[in-house]
Amino acid sequence: MTKTRQWHLAGHPRGRPIEDGDLLLETVEISDPARGQMLLKTRWLGFDPAQKGWMENVADYVAPMAIGDVMRGSGITEVVASNGGKYPVGQLLTGSTGWSEYVLHDGAGLEPVEPSLSPTAMLSILGTTGMTAWCGLFKIGRPIAGDTVLVSGAAGATGSIVGQLARLAGCRVIGIAGGQEKCDWLVEEAGYDAAIDYKAGDLRTRLKELAPKGVDVIFDNVGGAILNDMLGQIATGARVVICGGISRYETGTLPAGPQNYFNLVFRRASMTGFIVIDWAAEFPQIRKRMADLVHAGRLVYREDVQHGFENAPATLQRLFSGSNRGKQILAVA
Repeated sequence: MTKTRQWHLAGHPRGRPIEDGDLLLETVEISDPARGQMLLKTRWLGFDPAQKGWMENVADYVAPMAIGDVMRGSGITEVVASNGGKYPVGQLLTGSTGWSEYVLHDGAGLEPVEPSLSPTAMLSILGTTGMTAWCGLFKIGRPIAGDTVLVSGAAGATGSIVGQLARLAGCRVIGIAGGQEKCDWLVEEAGYDAAIDYKAGDLRTRLKELAPKGVDVIFDNVGGAILNDMLGQIATGARVVICGGISRYETGTLPAGPQNYFNLVFRRASMTGFIVIDWAAEFPQIRKRMADLVHAGRLVYREDVQHGFENAPATLQRLFSGSNRGKQILAVA
């Protein structure tokens, strides 16, 4: 038997921020691996805003979470014992394992960590974050060299990659972020052509100044009033990619429809949402291309690593306070 700490769901934070009592840390015992199973030790956990939606049970593309369930999430684990399991002892694996220090698993849905980059890259640039950026931009946004691409939440883990990919495709890229520090990073390190601090106010005026002929591709991670302002500046034939809605996660309710939505008619534009797992079969090929770009120095990524399994809820909260810089990760040990 192995003792392990786990974070269990204790409350559904609908219509409010996550509170301390919504997740409870408990110690349980798990059995030794049965035939075909492995005992996995969690090394790192990855965090995404969508996890609050899973706690609320408003995301119908995943199974609902019940009170008492182990908190759902992705991580990187190491095989520490095996009873004829799929992978050998010592192998690092990535996939959905939940917030548990140790996990019994048969290996289904898990995959080996890409060896050419840091293991945590499988939670960021080579994980769901990077796949979301690539598929949302190229499958839905369909940028053409010379297009103007506008990204909200641009300094976040996904947004920062979207802008760089758009630049590599020959586009002019504008980012929207909160705070001058984030805007400076976008321009100086991530290669954005321009960045707008929405906290400084007058977003619509800045958009008109930077994109007087309109925006060809919008990649939206925020929703709400920022999406409304972006829709007011679309070009004819624009493609609007709806990826996330960080503006609604604290309220748990959907924002009112954007007042400028009729610009989609005037500009003969389209607005499309997506779930990245629809292209899961293509992930291995996309990862290889992304890794090649990193090795060539053409793509950079940033990770914000916190420490200590007991700090998992506070680490998740960093996504909603804007404290994180890049992909939010927790080193468990």
